[in-house]
Amino acid sequence: MKIKRTDAHDRIIQFKKQGDYISQGCTDCIKNRPEEFGNLPFYIFAHKREIGLDERTSIYNQDLMMALQDPLQMRKYWKVEDVPTHRYIWQPRLVKPTAQTNSMLFKAYPPTDKIKIIWIIPDRSMWGQYKKGNMTEQEDVSRSIHLFETNRKELEAKEEDDLSDEEVNRIYTEISQNAKFKRGS
Repeated sequence: MKIKRTDAHDRIIQFKKQGDYISQGCTDCIKNRPEEFGNLPFYIFAHKREIGLDERTSIYNQDLMMALQDPLQMRKYWKVEDVPTHRYIWQPRLVKPTAQTNSMLFKAYPPTDKIKIIWIIPDRSMWGQYKKGNMTEQEDVSRSIHLFETNRKELEAKEEDDLSDEEVNRIYTEISQNAKFKRGS
C-alpha cells in the first residue's frame, strides 16, 4: 500500500499532538497534586471516560453563552456533535490502580521533572497501530500491551520505592481531615 506524503505528515503531526497532550496532563497533575503528597513519588493515572449527551449539551451551551456575552470570544463548538465524546481523567495516586485498556500510568518523582512510564494501554481496536514496523510503532505501548495480555501481575506489582500501606493510609487520612477542615471554615 502506498502512503501519500501529505497523509503521513498529517498523521505524524497528530501523533506529536498526542504526546504534547500527555506531557501537559502529567505536568498539570504534578502541579495540582494534594499538598499532603509533598515531594514523595506518586503515580499519575489517566483513563478515558465517555462524556454523556447531557454533559456535552451543557458544554455546548456554555460555549454559546460565553460567545454571546463576549463578542471577542471564539466559539469552540458550532454544534453539539462538535463537542468531544470522551475525556481523560488525570489522577494523582499513591498506589497503583488495576491495569485497564484506555489508560496510562506514570510515576512522578518531585521535585525533579523525572517521570517513569509504567504503562500506556490504548483501546484494543488500536493495538495493531503500535506494532513493530508501523509508522506509529511505540516500544512502551507495545511492552504495555504485551504485559497486559500475558502478565498483568507484573504491571500491577508494587514498585520498590512505593510507600508502605501505613504511610499511604496516613497521608489519605490527612487529606480527608484537611478537606473536612477546609469545608467547615
